[in-house]
Amino acid sequence: MYPITVGLIIGGKEFWDEVQLCLQNLPVRTVLEQSEIDDWPAFLAKLEHLSPDALLLEISVLKEEWEEALGKIKLRAPGCMVVALHTAADPETILSVIRAGADEYVYPPLTVNLTKALERLSARKVRTSTGVRTGGKICAFLSAKGGCGATTIACHTAVEITRQTNGEVLLADLDLDAGLVGFLMKSKSGYSVLDALNNTHRLDANYWKALVSNGMPRLGVIKAPGAQLVRNEPRPEDLRHVLQFVRFHYDWTILDLGRGFSPLVATALEEVDETFLVTTLDVPALHQVKQIVQAVTDAGLGRERLSLILNRVPKVPDVTPEELEKLLGVSVHSMLADDYASIYEAYAEGQLLPPGSTLGKQLTRLASRIAGLPERPRKKKFSLFGD
Repeated sequence: MYPITVGLIIGGKEFWDEVQLCLQNLPVRTVLEQSEIDDWPAFLAKLEHLSPDALLLEISVLKEEWEEALGKIKLRAPGCMVVALHTAADPETILSVIRAGADEYVYPPLTVNLTKALERLSARKVRTSTGVRTGGKICAFLSAKGGCGATTIACHTAVEITRQTNGEVLLADLDLDAGLVGFLMKSKSGYSVLDALNNTHRLDANYWKALVSNGMPRLGVIKAPGAQLVRNEPRPEDLRHVLQFVRFHYDWTILDLGRGFSPLVATALEEVDETFLVTTLDVPALHQVKQIVQAVTDAGLGRERLSLILNRVPKVPDVTPEELEKLLGVSVHSMLADDYASIYEAYAEGQLLPPGSTLGKQLTRLASRIAGLPERPRKKKFSLFGD
């Protein structure tokens, strides 16, 4: 177990003795000890200054509502894990405290339950300090410009990875203005990804569950808010927090980043494992590809995690993939045929493309390749798009 620091807010002697007995056998250093919180400004200032990795809080000492108290703590010390301690495992109390913002709810026997909670925290700190990404994989689709098809590809990829694997998959729309994922996936949730980004202090499994809709088994969908006259723009640290959260709750996370390069996209790329830049072969789109690749390079994000998906490619294209790679400085991952009529027909009926259609088969293979699944034998010896 990696060494960690903790703060203690414990009023009862029996609880205090049991916690001390548990901590003495763990690589834990106590930096804050109080029996109550009678001066909130002073306490929050001390908490921010000492910055413990975890705060062990006996919830019975709180005089305020749990949500109000935990909200203050999370706002002032967002990196501090709050472990709520209570004497009983009452389901209603557990749900209420977790929804209020606690990261863990621990009840006797503390030797077992508190040790497990602190071990989870220690593992999280190791991942953060070493920069090692564990958990699920995050893939993103970014359009060179509007109309290149990144949203369509992201939706079909999420559905296919869900269908082809046994994993839990999330489809998240970070195109905050367009919000087409919710429309295509028929999301009925009244909440959006912006609710998560603006409430990271409340972000836990229960709060997240209220934001996400399920289009099919094992596939969660969180939509974007769509065009709004006024909204709170997400902070970079909040986006990182949300993406790190979903990484450890899903085997696969598929992001729709919208179009073009922006501060939000730059922050997302820091957390994404692989980004697919979707473009058509028209000159304006290819110009934007070059601009985005240069912006990614200038931001120090590494173009090696960026690859191209060529969409709506005619049967006889004017340029080869090799020529494009040389021109744009980024590798071509896949090519998808021009089958706009099938997409139009499917969307007019409120459906995604059928897997048996020409483009549907290509999208199925694209998802298989992204997921690292073995490729099925092809009936034809050769086809530009691998039909």
